Amino acid sequence: MILGTGAISKMRVEHHSPANYHLPLGDERVPMNALLGSRIELAFLGRINCQHCGRVTKKSFAGGYCYPCFKKLAQCDLCVMSPDRCHYAQGTCREPEWGEKFCMQPHILYLANSTGLKVGITRISQMPTRWLDQGAVQAIILMRTASRYQVGCVEKCLTEFVSDKSNWRHLITRDTDRLDMRAAALELREKSAESFKPLREKFASDLVWEKDAQVLEFHYPVTQYLEKARTVKLKPDEPIQGTLLGIRGQYLILDSGAFNVRSHTAHHVQLSRI
Repeated sequence: MILGTGAISKMRVEHHSPANYHLPLGDERVPMNALLGSRIELAFLGRINCQHCGRVTKKSFAGGYCYPCFKKLAQCDLCVMSPDRCHYAQGTCREPEWGEKFCMQPHILYLANSTGLKVGITRISQMPTRWLDQGAVQAIILMRTASRYQVGCVEKCLTEFVSDKSNWRHLITRDTDRLDMRAAALELREKSAESFKPLREKFASDLVWEKDAQVLEFHYPVTQYLEKARTVKLKPDEPIQGTLLGIRGQYLILDSGAFNVRSHTAHHVQLSRI
């Protein structure tokens, strides 16, 4: 039975216990939690459209863009992944208006427990979606800043003491033990105090440590994790088939392997229950 057809994009997720997922396929939104335990098929229809300009592309770049858009759009720039390299103030941002809308806005620095502790950044409007997209089981806000550049500088400072990455293999092979996040946040702040001083002097009151932050807890619809970390990818004439064991972050965990939805953005797909 065909459940949906269209260009795939990252799953929409709601903060429930467990998290509630929908898979966008074009204009359709397929409820995925209801498919747990079902055997499904993801068939690549041989077409990729740039998620920005819509042109057909043989290969997607930076998660769903054609090469020309990848080269010209500010949202594909290196500073998106490394915000401490922001060059807006130097007047060399590719799209200043985009930078004002997305980068020159209040951001938060957070500590998450996804596959262990990691530090990260996001816009306030992206909470708690950002943490659910990472497959985090806990998260706590550390600091609020006036811009993405500022929070990027703080994040880089803290990576001396804690990772800024998750282990995707862990996400699909086992659950994550809960931690005392308030204690971990306090310890990180104390460890980084000396390294943080130059940033405090540079940005002054634009950096505000969060007081009495709430620890958020997340649970995922996973009935079984994989014994070994393996992934499956869309290929022409080779449909992905498997029983849906769970969903965590942007991974559909099938008994045949984990499918990373986000890495296939803009691919046209047909989803079926078989």
